[in-house]
Amino acid sequence: MSRTIDIPLEQARALIARAIDKAAHMGVRGAFAVVGGSGVLVSASRMDRGGAGGMARAQSKAWISATQQIPSTEHHKRMATLPPPIAAGFVACSPEARFPGAGGMPIYDDEGVIVGGFSASGASIGPFVEIPGIDRRMLIADGKPANSEDLIVLWTLGLPYEGQHGDDEKRWLDAFGELPAEPGLGYSDPPRTTQPEHNWALHLADRAIQAARAREVRVAVAVVDVRGDPIQQDTMDGAPTAAPFVAEAVAAGAATFQLASAEIDPAMIPVLPYHVLAVPGGIPLRDGDRVVGGLGIAGPDADVCREIAEAVVT
Repeated sequence: MSRTIDIPLEQARALIARAIDKAAHMGVRGAFAVVGGSGVLVSASRMDRGGAGGMARAQSKAWISATQQIPSTEHHKRMATLPPPIAAGFVACSPEARFPGAGGMPIYDDEGVIVGGFSASGASIGPFVEIPGIDRRMLIADGKPANSEDLIVLWTLGLPYEGQHGDDEKRWLDAFGELPAEPGLGYSDPPRTTQPEHNWALHLADRAIQAARAREVRVAVAVVDVRGDPIQQDTMDGAPTAAPFVAEAVAAGAATFQLASAEIDPAMIPVLPYHVLAVPGGIPLRDGDRVVGGLGIAGPDADVCREIAEAVVT
């Protein structure tokens, strides 16, 4: 039976690690998301000082690329030509595509089947050339003027550079006054990077996944900062597709209310500008006597998810 295939978590993690190394080498910061062919969030990571909101934007563009099976720039062009009621209707029917920006790319398996989408966004990852302190050679991809977002995404996927955000040449001329006359450093291999906050979040997610495997359950994990913005999100292969949404919501509640998600007063939730759930699975993360984030676990059994979360931080 033919069915939709999602890129495995291990492969999604490897793509994101590659992208983080490249971004750090260039001197830019942001977030990366991998969405499976079914539309489920497989993995997402925010670099240190990557900026709030980048994960959501990257996830939206990755979702578009995975489910519409085209680069998100093509979707962006289509949306721009549609009558406003139709464009609004698409977003209403596809709320995970609420940021229909360019830059997301489909991911293919070895047989040419689309198994996911990959995208980036964040504080200084975007269709930019004028980035404070950047070595302009980093924005030359095999002799072509490039922007930071498209370069990182395409290099990570092993694709030749082809700008997705319009006229890179004009940006170069405006920023530097002349076009590059060298191959550049954009497609050079970067060294490994150290991202302390991200590594902390990744370690927590790994411990949660190990604890879930020991209990023979499949879950999604979210680690968020003190404001509830995600730092690391992962969905185990075969986990319920609702789990990533629930994990983020209970993590955000635990972080921002500074108590276990099951103890949140539901009457307070409607005033918040982000999703929170008052069910088991989310607990605050502390550094000494200060809450610095939240951990959320979601899967088939909320009480088991609570046990996993508590085991991770004990």
